[in-house]
Amino acid sequence: MSTNGIILLVILAVLTLCILYAIGLYNGLVARRNEIKNAFAQVEVQLKRRYDLIPNLVATAKGYLAHERETLEAVINARNTALAGLKAAQAQPGDARNIAQLSLADGALNSAMGRLNVTLEAYPELQASQTMQQLSEEISSTENKVTFARQLYNDAVLAYNNLKQSFPAVLLAARFGHAADATPLEFSDTASIQQAPQVSF
Repeated sequence: MSTNGIILLVILAVLTLCILYAIGLYNGLVARRNEIKNAFAQVEVQLKRRYDLIPNLVATAKGYLAHERETLEAVINARNTALAGLKAAQAQPGDARNIAQLSLADGALNSAMGRLNVTLEAYPELQASQTMQQLSEEISSTENKVTFARQLYNDAVLAYNNLKQSFPAVLLAARFGHAADATPLEFSDTASIQQAPQVSF
């Protein structure tokens, strides 16, 4: 075999390896992006469950807290805002603006729930209600599930960003439609990372 033939075979082998790497990278980026979408779907399920429990909590407390209407309305308004933030984030999981909006709305809901909890402490007969105790247990359980789902989502975001930012993937990722980094779902209050909000009755 001539020198030109050997050079041609080496060039073809290198090109084949480059093409195979590009295909593997593209498939890896798509798989990681889909993992982010799947993980966010789990966050969405748990947040929807949480948001669905809040009106039941407010309805149960309404009879006892007739003169605390502002507090109850603040909780419902914060819940509706958080639900709208969730729907926006659902459209594009990982998008920085949508995730930031969801984080802020969820933080406002946690704050409103905290004010409601303080108000409820003044009503021992409401705290003793079996319905209120069941709701409290369900909300606490859901808070734990939200925490686990957020961690799964953030792990998927980390894996995607690590793949996309590693060399030589960083040279090709933008060309494959993966220009922006995915954004983790962060908490506005550091204490809420360490402990789920408590609803005590």
